[in-house]
Amino acid sequence: MSSDFEGYEQDFAVLTAEITSKISRVPRLPPDEKKQMVANVEKELEEARELLEQMDLEVREIPPQSRGMYSNRMRSYKQEMGKLETDFKRSRIAYSDEVRNELLGDDGNSSENQLIKLREERAHLLDNTERLERSSRRLEAGYQIAVETEQIGQEMLENLSHDREKIQRARERLRETDANLGKSSRILTGMLRR
Repeated sequence: MSSDFEGYEQDFAVLTAEITSKISRVPRLPPDEKKQMVANVEKELEEARELLEQMDLEVREIPPQSRGMYSNRMRSYKQEMGKLETDFKRSRIAYSDEVRNELLGDDGNSSENQLIKLREERAHLLDNTERLERSSRRLEAGYQIAVETEQIGQEMLENLSHDREKIQRARERLRETDANLGKSSRILTGMLRR
């Protein structure tokens, strides 16, 4: 079960990395390539949504005591998906502004070019900021998983310690029973001789 989830996680990570890369390239592409890139990103976003649904189904099938760790990871992935969709919308807005300028026959004067450059730089800065935020969320999720794993490990050690005590008590009882059986055997042997 968790191996299916981890497989979906790997697919999701690869897919989101591809989407992020493509989204960042959209503003710098020629118009005909931009249209194709936008269509590709839309298709990949749909694939990512389907992967999230599959992962969500897998989490629902995990026993409740183990589900917490996976639920935290799912929240992080859903946040990342929302971020990708927001980035894509921004990228499409920049793309639609350029298409509008082309259709209106904009002569590309310097102030308009400067405005476009400023928008691209702003979008690039926003992308970098949001990547940092995503990385921070991933680190936080990783830390949370490490804490949960440590707690599970401590619980297992406590359980093993209790089991060890039970086994030692049972061993002592067996020794006492063996000693009592030996005494009983000697008494019976003595009684038979008389």
